[in-house]
Amino acid sequence: MDKFSSNREYLKNIIDNIPQKPGCYQYFDENNKLIYVGKAKNLKKRVSSYFNKIQDNVKTRILVNKIRDIKYIVVDTEEDTFLLENNLIKQFKPRYNIMLKDDKTYPSIVVKNEYFPRIFKTRKILKDGSQYFGPYTSVLSIKALLETIHKLYPIRTCNLRLTPESIAQGKFKVCLEYHIKRCAGPCEGLQSLDDYNKNVSEIKEILKGNISILSKTLYEEMQNLSAELKFEEAQVVKNKYELIENFKNKTTVVSNINYNIDVFNAIDDENSFYINYLHLNNGAITQAYTFEYKKKLNESKEELLGMGIIEMRERFKSNSKETVVPYYPDINLSNTTFTIPQKGDKMKLLNLSLQNVKQYKIDKLKRSDSLNPEQKNTRILKTMQKDLNLKDLPIHIECFDNSNTQGTNPVSACVVFKMAKPSKKDYRHFNVKTVEGPNDFATMAEVIYRRYHRLLEEGSPLPQLIVVDGGKGQLSVACKVLKELDLYGKIAIIGIAEKLEEIYYPEDSIPLYLDKNSETLKVIQHLRDEAHRFGITFHRNKRSKGQVTSELDKIKGIGAETKKALLKHYKSIKRMKESDIQELESVVGKHRAKLIFDYFSTRPHKI
Repeated sequence: MDKFSSNREYLKNIIDNIPQKPGCYQYFDENNKLIYVGKAKNLKKRVSSYFNKIQDNVKTRILVNKIRDIKYIVVDTEEDTFLLENNLIKQFKPRYNIMLKDDKTYPSIVVKNEYFPRIFKTRKILKDGSQYFGPYTSVLSIKALLETIHKLYPIRTCNLRLTPESIAQGKFKVCLEYHIKRCAGPCEGLQSLDDYNKNVSEIKEILKGNISILSKTLYEEMQNLSAELKFEEAQVVKNKYELIENFKNKTTVVSNINYNIDVFNAIDDENSFYINYLHLNNGAITQAYTFEYKKKLNESKEELLGMGIIEMRERFKSNSKETVVPYYPDINLSNTTFTIPQKGDKMKLLNLSLQNVKQYKIDKLKRSDSLNPEQKNTRILKTMQKDLNLKDLPIHIECFDNSNTQGTNPVSACVVFKMAKPSKKDYRHFNVKTVEGPNDFATMAEVIYRRYHRLLEEGSPLPQLIVVDGGKGQLSVACKVLKELDLYGKIAIIGIAEKLEEIYYPEDSIPLYLDKNSETLKVIQHLRDEAHRFGITFHRNKRSKGQVTSELDKIKGIGAETKKALLKHYKSIKRMKESDIQELESVVGKHRAKLIFDYFSTRPHKI
């Protein structure tokens, strides 16, 4: 395989396992240089679109040809992808983003650090002691929020440089805003600073996301206008209400508190330790990197996290004075302090780091499984052996399910999984012979006996695990049969109750509950669903065949070949009954057509 083909396979493997989550993707060239940053509400769909079709744009085709590696950062919301993309482009200035992106900063809302503070939208973040909220991706939302705030609170909108001295000297006069009740006139000393700042404090709470008061006010206004049949005015208020509700979603990837910090989070498994690193510069994520340590000795998680912190700070030349961690690492660094947050922005960043390190582990496992399916199946079987506390690796599993209709046509199905995958050539049907009426326990006993008595007679391989679709009753009768065959204890057996996914063991009344996302439970559910599907299909076919056969067998002079010809032509007994004698004659001849027509003419038209 040439170098180009090898790289395409490498990229395809990454793309196949990218999650369908919002985030930012990064493309790197052969020198491991970042050449493009993009955002997506569905990473997998967006990244795949670059490679599964011929690009019309020449620049895009050139970009795709230069891609040698793909990395990505997952976030919580689509809004976060806009902000993260903006940060990364400004930080790294990728070649193929420069001509497509401007240097626009997303807007924030500022509460100015001044006498009688002003509150307005801005794109400039100044270190003047003012308080900033945002940034936000929707200018319309900011406009609606500020407009509503100014209606509810008499906050000044002028640019006058108010000071106690200038107000006392009477340098300013109230404007139109005062006369229309949108301002309380602090410029003439008509409103006290304490009263003004009380309003500012409530506005800050709204900007922090505590907008229940504001939402409630708008909602009541909307209802009142609707009651007065002022629907157009009510619609305007409704639009504002919906825009302001969007402010409840606070971004994780950018904060206007000027954080310059490192964030680390980690998870591990039996053989590896995974670490995610985020770096924030001026409150914005500008670096994200996830990596893995292979465990060699009995290293503690604190020791491995400490090693990762030192390596990342050195690699990315970080001099952050604060490092956010999930637990204290086993190192002492004089140039940074460690913080374990319990809530707030830093806790959200720690959770975002955890989300990314978990995604890295999942994606690495998926890539490994796709390259080596046998290794994946062996891993799943080892997980099953551990979860179900089995003596042997369940390479060969068999599952049984019974089907009947009010006791008629009882059948049973046995499906076989080998290496955690269906082995359909080994599936078996059973026509139940010794049971009359709806007796699920007796049916299970018969098919278990027939299956394993035959395997013993033939000297065929026995399974390592038997799964019975049913609760304690079905499991109990199956165990009794295994004892008769001297197989009890030699083959593991469990029962699965359908409603609550309870797993029962022999002689144990307390069920096992597996994690609903566990691979073990998924395999068992797949087994049960296959057995149910296979049994139902066989039962339906048998029932249909029985109905057709019983109808035509009652007509004297109609043999097997005639029945075959009739069913091929008519497809059903119903259509055959509704046919006229001329059509019947064209299918089976005059004599047989008369026999059939006379028979159905004396019977009610009901199948």
